[in-house]
Amino acid sequence: MTKIIERTGKDIGLVETQYFTFGNSPDELVLESGEKLSPVMLAYETYGTLNKDKTNAILILHALTGNAHVAGFHPDEKDPGWWDNMIGYGKAFDIDKYFVICSNVIGGCQGSTGPSSINPKTGKPYGLDFPLITIKDMVSAQAHLVRSLGIKKLLCVAGGSMGGMQVLQWTVSFPEMVATAIPIATSARHSPQQIAFNEVGRQAIMADPDWQDGHYYGKSAPTRGLAVARMIGHITYMSDVSMAEKFGRRVKEERAEKKFSPDFEVEGYLQYRGDNFVKRFDANSYLYITKAIDRFDLTNGSSLEKIFKAAASVKFLVIAFKSDWLYPAYQSKEIVKACKQAQIDVSYCELNSTYGHDAFLVEVEEQDHFIRNFLRRISDE
Repeated sequence: MTKIIERTGKDIGLVETQYFTFGNSPDELVLESGEKLSPVMLAYETYGTLNKDKTNAILILHALTGNAHVAGFHPDEKDPGWWDNMIGYGKAFDIDKYFVICSNVIGGCQGSTGPSSINPKTGKPYGLDFPLITIKDMVSAQAHLVRSLGIKKLLCVAGGSMGGMQVLQWTVSFPEMVATAIPIATSARHSPQQIAFNEVGRQAIMADPDWQDGHYYGKSAPTRGLAVARMIGHITYMSDVSMAEKFGRRVKEERAEKKFSPDFEVEGYLQYRGDNFVKRFDANSYLYITKAIDRFDLTNGSSLEKIFKAAASVKFLVIAFKSDWLYPAYQSKEIVKACKQAQIDVSYCELNSTYGHDAFLVEVEEQDHFIRNFLRRISDE
């Protein structure tokens, strides 16, 4: 079972996005809030071949602004999927061995049902009529997809940042469906500082006059506010060292005459990132997903140790990065400590990268080594 439509040598080549729809009345998706969503569409991609026993499936979970396109190329696009350096033939998630799945989360804007989708009750985009969603809701929707593929138990669930939150939620919501888990650069709940950064981004979007209380579809979108939100976020993804190495205090070769135009390369870079982001992402989705991240709390009023006892059969590999100040290593260590207290088989790797939070996307060699060995050990047992 594969949707790779062209392979070149060791490269995946061209891939095709697929769509899964469920939740038609009377079987609506019941959200954590009690509200119902119907119908629900999930965009997803698959890589590799599902074996006869359907025991080699790995589910990859994406971060805040990610999508289902995790590896390979889409026709007429020059950039590969967002984790192409980790997924493919002979890579950490080796699709000669494993069947890899990745889906866009509900609330998103890149193929899955979200605020920019058409509300069947009105025939117009949901906008703010879309219900609030949670990390648990995202995982519940993914479980429908996994079951539709005939998979009873995933060999592994893996992801970084918000993807790591989904990994953790999978282990406590559906422990019987998960053999192993790899949460990377993540947290069991947001700190006040993490919430604060997201709130500034949300306020930037809602302060844009084009936001229009979320009903901007078919009109001018709040691109200025969304670009600023992305700029703020991107600062947190890098480290002081990586920014110094990449930009220093170098000034731009061509400087505009306006007083407050970007002088430094880092200013121009942030504006470039913001301007490109608004071409592919929806402002309302940014609001909904960041709110879901901020409200995520795996403890649910209890303790991590008690919560993880439900996941006693799952084996964990937890990865963090020393220079990640957005999701600092102490948050990963809290997860590891709770796993050990719950007598869970857990390994911990703290990698010495200078890339900050972005390290989980670009720091390939060491991640590849630990993930490959972890999966090999599990497969041999």
